Amino acid sequence: MTETAPSRGLIATLQVIAERAPEDGLTLGEFIESLGERAFGVILFSLALPVCIPFLYVIPQLVALPMMALAAQMAAGRPEPWLPEKFRQRRMDKANLTRMAEGGRKWFGWIERLAAPRLLFLSSGPAERVIGVFFVAFCASVLVPLPLTNTTPGIGVAVASLGLLTRDGLLILAGLLLGAAWIALLLIGGPALIYSLIAMVRA
Repeated sequence: MTETAPSRGLIATLQVIAERAPEDGLTLGEFIESLGERAFGVILFSLALPVCIPFLYVIPQLVALPMMALAAQMAAGRPEPWLPEKFRQRRMDKANLTRMAEGGRKWFGWIERLAAPRLLFLSSGPAERVIGVFFVAFCASVLVPLPLTNTTPGIGVAVASLGLLTRDGLLILAGLLLGAAWIALLLIGGPALIYSLIAMVRA
């Protein structure tokens, strides 16, 4: 399970990992090892998927904590993710791995098909540190105890992570701008803006 194909797309990689996983699944450590050099981007993308679901409570906030820890490591310039052994031994069952791959294909497959290497300086080492800082801010906004505060920053992390993996600077910019715009709206409008948006959605 440690072999990866650098040229394979992110979603195809998740699909292969799910298909090759034993029936009892993989530990998180084994999952990270199977991703190789793309571990940061793939893990952040994978964790961002449940965060994107609107009107889902508790789970996005729980997921945002390890996401923030990983983003902080990225901002600090670590070459690969580090997790405590307790977390590395947590098991991801085969059904969850399959759902992760299917969800990624359903929600973001079309974006990956449009991706192409461009604005390469945005996916280089120094720029990745700046992206990590943005991701920390996005994850922090998910922790705000208000409805809808998880979806937009979650999508921002997912899209920018796809950009990192495909070396597509436009996708990186799109994800960062989306998340940053949401945080700006949250700071300017506060809770009143959130509840106005909820009323519009339910109308």
